[in-house]
Amino acid sequence: MSSEPHTPKDAPEHDLERLWHEIHKVRYGMLGLTGSSDHFQPMAAFCEPETADIWFFTRSDTQLAKGCIGGAPAMFIVQSKDQAFHACIGGALEQHRDGERIQKYWNPIVAAWYPAGKDDPLLTLLRFTARDAQVWLSETNPIRFFWEIAKSNVTHHEPDVGASRPVLMSNGERSF
Repeated sequence: MSSEPHTPKDAPEHDLERLWHEIHKVRYGMLGLTGSSDHFQPMAAFCEPETADIWFFTRSDTQLAKGCIGGAPAMFIVQSKDQAFHACIGGALEQHRDGERIQKYWNPIVAAWYPAGKDDPLLTLLRFTARDAQVWLSETNPIRFFWEIAKSNVTHHEPDVGASRPVLMSNGERSF
């Protein structure tokens, strides 16, 4: 993938908008603490783009929840179902039991994980405040993809199957 400059239709604002759209559409990704020996784990994401926050349901007795008390650096990784979009999002993760958000995002799928319901004393939320992301975009169809691979093997140049670029969140901070 290349790191080509933005064209007008691929402006940074579009990348940010696309990032939030893909997270909302896919709904799941891999969440983990950076610098931890624990593996990333699949989590359902509930987006709030206006604040650059992503919320996750969990239990307060999990390693992930215990590891982020007081806030901790974390990453959330998302991939679209068609594999045309990949993102690694950096930010801070903290445990934050928020009754309003529990009510707002509660659904039958979440309820299946918490048989004691919304009042389960171990039920908590994790708030991931996104700072930045790196996105990888590939809009090539299978024929073009294989053409680029074949051409690359003949010319010994990297195939052009998409682009990669950084995305800043609305708070304008950058962690790298």
